[in-house]
Amino acid sequence: MRDIKGKTAIVTGGVQGLGKSIVKALLSEEADIIIFDKNTKGLETLKQEFPHIDCIACELTDIASIENAVSVSLQKHKTIDILVNNAGILYSEPLIKFSMDGVEKHSIQAWDKIITTDLSAVFYLTSIVVEKMVKTRTKGIVINISSVSATGNAGQSAYSAAKAGINALTVTWAKELGAWGIRVAGIAPGYTETPSTSAAMNQAVLKEIVAKTPIRRLGKPEEIAQAVLFAIQNDFINGKILEVDGGLIL
Repeated sequence: MRDIKGKTAIVTGGVQGLGKSIVKALLSEEADIIIFDKNTKGLETLKQEFPHIDCIACELTDIASIENAVSVSLQKHKTIDILVNNAGILYSEPLIKFSMDGVEKHSIQAWDKIITTDLSAVFYLTSIVVEKMVKTRTKGIVINISSVSATGNAGQSAYSAAKAGINALTVTWAKELGAWGIRVAGIAPGYTETPSTSAAMNQAVLKEIVAKTPIRRLGKPEEIAQAVLFAIQNDFINGKILEVDGGLIL
């Protein structure tokens, strides 16, 4: 098992929800935490709660913003040992739906936004961070937060496509980066009690999901965070997507 005490970890979207739970899990193992998030007010609040973590405002869909955030991180920390790609948008919209105006197709603007935020941004940041890992000969670990929706979920064309892409990148990067001692793994949560879930899914749908889940409840952010910690600490986990969903996908 890998001891992560004193190791530097970047967590994206760490201000609230699952991201904040991941931050707490890493802090429990005494890792040095850097948060990348575009929510500047949230970063200020988080800094007050955890004064010893580093909070950096970063727009993850903008390469220049990412490069600046990584540069600032390395000015204080010699290496980046852990990257947790958590930031993303949970979004639901069917390919075709009925409205007051008749048949309406999926928003192209929404598709582009979700693919850029949930998939392209992960590629941007990981390529920049892994380049630094290789240059500093750091045997690091990348954790990608996927979703059980990656297998295809009705009403989530863009989100499912983005998460399927995340799974493919996880496997691809694990094959490519192993020679440098860098591991890549994915965590695919089921439906979890977070503000983003409540905002994206109506209560009727959530009740139906709970009924289909063998343990008859949604996941807790802390449970997903513990899975992230497990994947980081276990040096033999590589290229795999760990589903943490209460048995929803069986």
